[in-house]
Amino acid sequence: MSGAADSAAEPVVDALLRASRALVAITARSLSSVNEEVTLPQFRTLVVLSTRGPQTVSALADHLAVHASTMTRMCNRLVTRGFVVRAPSAVDRREVVITLSTSGTAVVEDVTQARRRELDSVVRRMTDDDRISVVLALTRFAQAAGEDTSTVDPDLLATRVRSLAHTQNPEA
Repeated sequence: MSGAADSAAEPVVDALLRASRALVAITARSLSSVNEEVTLPQFRTLVVLSTRGPQTVSALADHLAVHASTMTRMCNRLVTRGFVVRAPSAVDRREVVITLSTSGTAVVEDVTQARRRELDSVVRRMTDDDRISVVLALTRFAQAAGEDTSTVDPDLLATRVRSLAHTQNPEA
């Protein structure tokens, strides 16, 4: 990679670091309502179970890039607190599957709603053009990072943002 390419990427990396810090702060604040019940690593485990469904301990460990023994201890704590349930696998009775409990689901929903409210507050302080730019830029960033965005149409999202903005502020 040439020096020119590196210097061209630098302001983008700096902007992403600033945005990342802002998002981490929002994440921390959204977790504050449950932080005595759940640590950040435990919450990440609950989110994986919420989005991917029941998992074996080894699958959870792989997904979260931790050692299986670490994940076993974490699951023990989550079972004790009533946030997950262990059950024998229907496929292989030697395996144990970890499933999100009703309480675990409520924690994920509560934290997600708190985060959504704060993100909404930030987005409302942006102009319509800035919102469209963010949608397009973050979609392209996710694609470059290897995220599956096959179901996302950035142009359709931008059109939706414009339409919603016009609906909420018809004089714009």
